[in-house]
Amino acid sequence: MSTILKPENVDQVRDAVAWAAAEETPLDLIGGGSKRAIGRPGNAAHTLDLSALAGITLYESEELVLSAGPGTPIADVHAALAEQNQELAFEPPDYGPLFGQSVGTGTLGGIIAANLAGPRRIKAGAARDHFLGFSAISGRGEVFKSGGRVVKNVTGYDLSKILAGSWGTLGAMTQVTVKVLPAAAKTRTVLVFGCGGRAATAAMTRALQSPYEVSAAAWLPQSLAGRSDVGYIKDAGASVTAIRVEGPGPSVEYRCGALRTQLAEFGTTEELHGHNSGAFWSEIRDVRPFAMAGDARAVWKISVPPQSGAPLASSFVETLGGEVFLDWGGGLVWLAVSVDTDHGHIRTAVSAAGGHATLIRAPAELRATIPVFQPLDPGLAKLSKRLKESFDPRGVLNPGRMYAGI
Repeated sequence: MSTILKPENVDQVRDAVAWAAAEETPLDLIGGGSKRAIGRPGNAAHTLDLSALAGITLYESEELVLSAGPGTPIADVHAALAEQNQELAFEPPDYGPLFGQSVGTGTLGGIIAANLAGPRRIKAGAARDHFLGFSAISGRGEVFKSGGRVVKNVTGYDLSKILAGSWGTLGAMTQVTVKVLPAAAKTRTVLVFGCGGRAATAAMTRALQSPYEVSAAAWLPQSLAGRSDVGYIKDAGASVTAIRVEGPGPSVEYRCGALRTQLAEFGTTEELHGHNSGAFWSEIRDVRPFAMAGDARAVWKISVPPQSGAPLASSFVETLGGEVFLDWGGGLVWLAVSVDTDHGHIRTAVSAAGGHATLIRAPAELRATIPVFQPLDPGLAKLSKRLKESFDPRGVLNPGRMYAGI
């Protein structure tokens, strides 16, 4: 019978994993459960629920550092940081609504384990770039830790970089420490209407190569722009290219004005201020265009060189009948297609473009038959297997979540 193990402290986590290792029974690690349906379907007989290991244990705003239990809701982290006008600069996404769940179910540990980042990724980096240290339980049932409260405290192997993006296959984290940064005083977004994907990429590239410190650049085709809750976007009746600028008020106003002048040749321009700007980028961050009720299509997250994004997106629309939008200046393609489409074609096309792809949303049957994460070359596959065996020799922590046999 499947059981849910819900430890309330580190010792209980260690005991649960040690028991699983002794019995050689797999554990399915979860926090808030918002990303449970990402990855290959699990075969674990028991669930290790880490949601009780929650709460901020250290927050030194002057030192720009925060520590918390892995089950701490990311919404609680945002609230605490907002009181000090600070933020997680990598802009963690909330994929809960993409899976029909409520907003705010994600946890800090889940964000780190999945190494997720939002539109500011092009400027601030990924979650692992802000991950300072952790404590965890290995698959041997042993406590281990790495890193510290500042970057210079990291000595020896930087295990934080390995655990970030490991999807719970290497250790059950019990404490997480991250770097935080001051939030921008003002945020505005320059909009350019009517561009096709290639023209939008040219506009985004020009903005990103300008001296105006752009923090995000995305493109929505007309059909997806119409699904926005932001009036300027929804009522545009055209595709929307969006360029975000953040910083001190006078600087933001000047830079937006300069960008509108530079981008005027691409189409009519407009600006989003304050709340509207924040709401729009939350929609992009959380993939809201594909989170409508009843949308059961498969959703792919595809990373390619920015100049390849628009041509690849256009080919998918033409050949597969999918819908797409671009983020990261054209380097991130979000694709929604029928579950019954030729998913092998997607991987082939992405590889030819020099990119990689992750199947974010799909039924368990599909996730069991095709690679969810980018297939590894033989050498990297061997290295990954040896790494898994070093941390989890009995294969009890999320076995096969990313790759079969690992």
